[in-house]
Amino acid sequence: MIKQIFCLVVLLFLVSCNSTKSPTQNHKKNSSSTKKTIVYSKNSSANGVATKRLEVVNQYIEQYKGIAMSNMKNFGIPASIILAQGILESGAGKSSLAVNSNNHFGIKCHNDWEGEFVHHDDDSEKECFRKYNDPAGSYKDHAKFLTTKKRYASLFSLAKGDYVAWAMGLRAAGYATDPLYPEKLIAYIERYDLHQYDSQVLGKSVVNAPVSNRVDNQVVNGDCTLYEVQKGDTLYSISKKFNVLVEDLQRKNNLTDNAISIGQKLIVK
Repeated sequence: MIKQIFCLVVLLFLVSCNSTKSPTQNHKKNSSSTKKTIVYSKNSSANGVATKRLEVVNQYIEQYKGIAMSNMKNFGIPASIILAQGILESGAGKSSLAVNSNNHFGIKCHNDWEGEFVHHDDDSEKECFRKYNDPAGSYKDHAKFLTTKKRYASLFSLAKGDYVAWAMGLRAAGYATDPLYPEKLIAYIERYDLHQYDSQVLGKSVVNAPVSNRVDNQVVNGDCTLYEVQKGDTLYSISKKFNVLVEDLQRKNNLTDNAISIGQKLIVK
C-alpha cells in the first residue's frame, strides 16, 4: 500500500512539472516577424528638370554664339540680343518651327518672302512662317530683317553694349506682341551672361548695362527691376518680399518650376 502511494506521488509530481514548463520554441520566430518601417525620401524631379533646361540652353548658346558675334560685327545687332531672341523664340532650338523649319526667330513670311514656308498656329491659326535650309540661314535672315525694315531703324542709333535699350526698343518697334518681351530677353541675358559676347566683339572686358538705381541686391533697368538671388532665398520668400505671386515670378522669368540658384537674376517688377 505504501508503495502504491509513493508511485502515485511521483506520477503527480511529473505531471505538475510538464504543465508548468514555459513554451520557448516560438520566441525566435515571433521576434523575427516584427514589421520593418521603410522610409522613402522625397525626391522631387524639379531640380532634374531645371538642370536639364540649363544644359539645353547652354548647349544652344555654345552652338550659336559664334554666329551671333559674327552678325553683331556685320550687322550691328548686339550678340546678346540675338542669342536671347533665339533662345526665347525657338525654345532653345526645341520648338517645332526650329526643329522642322530651322526658323529660330519666329519670322513670318510677309509679302516680300519668296522662299519656302510652312503654316503654323501662332497669334492666329495657320500663319505663314519662313522655312530655312539650316539655322544659319535663319540667323542671317533675322539680321537682314532688322536692318532692312524701316520700323527698326531707330534701334541702330542705340549703343551696341546697351542690351536693355535694345530689348525695350524691339518691343516699342513692334517686333513682338508679348508686353513682357523685353523683360524676358533681359532675363535670359542676365541669367546666362550673354552680354559677355557683346564685350568680346566690342573689345571690352565688361559691358555696362544702364543702371538707374541699385539698392539691396536690386537693379532697376528702365521699367524692369531685377533681383539677385541670395543664400536662403526661395521663390516664395522673394514673392513675399516684392509682393508678387510666385506664378508671376515664374512667368516673368520663364521658369518651369521653383528651382533657383544663388546669384541668379530674376525680374521681380
